[in-house]
Amino acid sequence: MKKHSPFTQSFDQLPGILPVFPLASAVVMPGGYLPLNIFEPRYLNMLQDAMASHHMIGMIQPRDDSAKPALFEVGCAGRVTRYSETDDGRLEIVLTGLCRYRIIEELSTTRGYRLVRPDWSEFSIDFDEIEEPAELDKSQFDTALRAYMKQNHMQADWKVMEELSREELTNNLVGILPLSSTDKQMLIETDTLASRLRAFTAILEGHSKISSIQ
Repeated sequence: MKKHSPFTQSFDQLPGILPVFPLASAVVMPGGYLPLNIFEPRYLNMLQDAMASHHMIGMIQPRDDSAKPALFEVGCAGRVTRYSETDDGRLEIVLTGLCRYRIIEELSTTRGYRLVRPDWSEFSIDFDEIEEPAELDKSQFDTALRAYMKQNHMQADWKVMEELSREELTNNLVGILPLSSTDKQMLIETDTLASRLRAFTAILEGHSKISSIQ
């Protein structure tokens, strides 16, 4: 099993009802981190309710930009691991990704934010110890990542990045890099780390080819 904080839920303790935060391109993956600045009243309600119970929020991408957008079926839940109140009424938090989920149904709520009934069952792998991908896959990913960041004039501390496990690096980059919502959703729904690494490599290579043509 993966090593988790003593405050973190086990797979069997994941909640049966989950508040969700629909936000395009803002995703968290298991073991990744997502800083959020909360100021809308409905999401202040959401966070306060979460902190009074399981400390978990489900990040999910919307399918459109309507007032109440349709949602993708698969997201990832994060646990609030940093929480700070500001003098101007905002909450600054950090979510640590815990486990992906599939929405079974959406539930009614009187607090403004959206609630769903999540199915965690197909993502129990997120609690398993992950085997490092093959060296060839890691090498191809590293080459694609360096080319992508160079073409997009992005700086990186490669020494720090090399000290991360491939899971930590990959899952954090899914959230950090300015990929499209479609690309991020594909990576969220990819089952294993090895498969995600290969898919991520293809996405980065595709962006680099487009940039070189332009």
